[in-house]
Amino acid sequence: QVQLVESGGGLVQAGGSLRLSCAASGRTFSNYAVGWFRQAPGKEREFVVAVSSSGGSTYYADSVKGRFTISRDNAKNTVYLQMNILKPEDTAVYYCAADPKSWIILTSTRKFGSWGQGTQVTVSS
Repeated sequence: QVQLVESGGGLVQAGGSLRLSCAASGRTFSNYAVGWFRQAPGKEREFVVAVSSSGGSTYYADSVKGRFTISRDNAKNTVYLQMNILKPEDTAVYYCAADPKSWIILTSTRKFGSWGQGTQVTVSS
């Protein structure tokens, strides 16, 4: 498994932007697809976006398409989530997750094996 640490969360006004980072250590990070999930108070955790191990494929939830962009730098063992045009409903704890399973399986099951501790994103109206 890899160890994951998220950073970059904070408080932002609606319409603003934040960039989250997910730094990995441990196993060969370039073998792992990475996903971002979020969980708002009183709600179930939901899938946000994922990127394949090479960075060549991405998969977005409809709720964030056109506003969020995922990218990765395997040389730095880091995945980024650029979040633009933020809305109050984006408020949640954001978690990154990683898994070496195939991209097809992960986009179908959205089940990742390694998880970070999360970072809080709060969007004020």
